[in-house]
Amino acid sequence: MDYPAFYNIKILLASKSPRRRALLKELGVKVENIEPLHDNESYPHHLKGNEIPVFLAVEKAKVCPQPQKSGEILLTADTIVWLNDEVIEKPADKDEAFSMLRKLSGNVHEVFTGVCLTTCDKQVTFFDSAKVYFKELTNFEIEFYLDHYKPYDKAGAYGIQEWIGFVGIEKIEGSYFNVVGLPIQKVYQEILNIIK
Repeated sequence: MDYPAFYNIKILLASKSPRRRALLKELGVKVENIEPLHDNESYPHHLKGNEIPVFLAVEKAKVCPQPQKSGEILLTADTIVWLNDEVIEKPADKDEAFSMLRKLSGNVHEVFTGVCLTTCDKQVTFFDSAKVYFKELTNFEIEFYLDHYKPYDKAGAYGIQEWIGFVGIEKIEGSYFNVVGLPIQKVYQEILNIIK
């Protein structure tokens, strides 16, 4: 295993998520944010569960500037919240966010993150999943969270690393970092496989 080569790579991160950037930087690799040429998050409606974020991660890679040299890896990713065979998207406003958190309250949902890694000569896709157990939330707790954290850029209208995660999540089965938005241990392993 060529660990020095790992620390010489540069990740081209096509994501506005500060959480994904922070996780990658903690790995010790160079990270450069890049902008997709356009942002389209639509997908065929026959796709289910983990198929959706993997499809979206690949679609995002298609509209990004591609790696130009060895040692550059384009990383695109998408995270969804999956409850009762349906996707809980990012909320458009406070009312929609409230409704989403009411649905998640007292239930178990899954979080799927799809990742696409693209180099000059290959592309690798994978996903991770985690089950998240929410306690029954009060209306006050939901209102407090929405008023103070405004999670409108997050799938399912919540961030596990924020107040609602502290008071509302009883347990998770799977990777905590996957729920944050990037299954960083799997990303690390897949990058090592690429540079072998």
